[in-house]
Amino acid sequence: MPQIPHLLLFLTLFIYSCTSSGGDHGSETAAADTATQFVKTEIFHAKGFAIQYFKDYKLVSIINPFGEKGDTLQYILQKKGANAPQGYPRAQHIEIPVQSLAAMSSMHVGLLGFLDAENVLTGLGSLQYVYSPKVVEMIKAGKVVEVGRDQGLNDEKLIEMHPGVVMTIGNPGGKMDHYRLLKEAGIPVLINSEWVERTPLARAEWVKLMAALLDKEALVNEKFAEVESEYGKLTALAANATPKPSVLSGLNTKDAWFIPGGNSYMARFFKDAGAYYPWNNTPDAGSLPLSFESVYPFALKADFWLNVGFDIRDTQPAILALDARYGDFKAFKTGKLYSYNRVVSETGSNDFFESGSVNPHKVLADMIRIFHPELLPNHRFVYYKQLPR
Repeated sequence: MPQIPHLLLFLTLFIYSCTSSGGDHGSETAAADTATQFVKTEIFHAKGFAIQYFKDYKLVSIINPFGEKGDTLQYILQKKGANAPQGYPRAQHIEIPVQSLAAMSSMHVGLLGFLDAENVLTGLGSLQYVYSPKVVEMIKAGKVVEVGRDQGLNDEKLIEMHPGVVMTIGNPGGKMDHYRLLKEAGIPVLINSEWVERTPLARAEWVKLMAALLDKEALVNEKFAEVESEYGKLTALAANATPKPSVLSGLNTKDAWFIPGGNSYMARFFKDAGAYYPWNNTPDAGSLPLSFESVYPFALKADFWLNVGFDIRDTQPAILALDARYGDFKAFKTGKLYSYNRVVSETGSNDFFESGSVNPHKVLADMIRIFHPELLPNHRFVYYKQLPR
């Protein structure tokens, strides 16, 4: 009997040690599940980033930021005045909610638009390729300025502006060393590598990264759930449609015909829209550089030809003028040429790469309307259009 108190003491200490392993971030995550001050969002599709929620900070990890094996980049997101957590010596710190942001891509404008947060934008890599009417007005009013990009990045202007964060693109072969001056000036540089994702929903889910920066998780959870639901319904609608029409994509250039790889987001669009894509089984997540001659046999028989042309003024005769062999294609003879340039501004900004990046369900609906018009007879094209004869 006298040993029972000792047994109880042992059990008490054991339970305590299991729930308070000091300094172990895995246990911190468990505690944060109930103690965090933030609304949380979860990542279901994207593979390139992760968000963990702790009691008084968020930990963002950008995985494989430059499309190659390398170190994961980490960012600590905290309210103003909060004490920095220990254990992340290489992490950049970002004050949230972000009040000003410089973006290097029009896709980033699409993320802001999805969250009705264009007002935080203060800088753009280039002012030319922006479609958003709201942002265009902000540019005209001098609220958004050009800061350059890549080798032309204007470090001095950015340091003078001192935005809460610079969101840039994780280009293959890119390095963080390029942003050394900004980091030394205390300006965090966040890598957005949505292009590494292999599905339309995974690419669109990067909007949750922007939501974490803006403390808009509640909004993104509601809106993205609607996108997921609609995309799923449309995929199910097209799944049993027969026959599966064959589709060709893109154009030949001087160097090669860049065909979407079988693990690319465009190939996934074709599959989900109920089309047959002959390169669907290739392992590539990017583009396949093929010769015209290797594409030609399939191109002769393809029922549809998508992603043709880049200019809003493109016509079928204009495409034929690029290469007379296009006239041999079945899709050209039947006039079934479609381009994603239905919504392009006078300066050449294409909304497909902006709002289209966060509205994959609308892109999918366009494709289903093309491949299986009987399934969506009342759908009006949003991003795609048929090239006029």
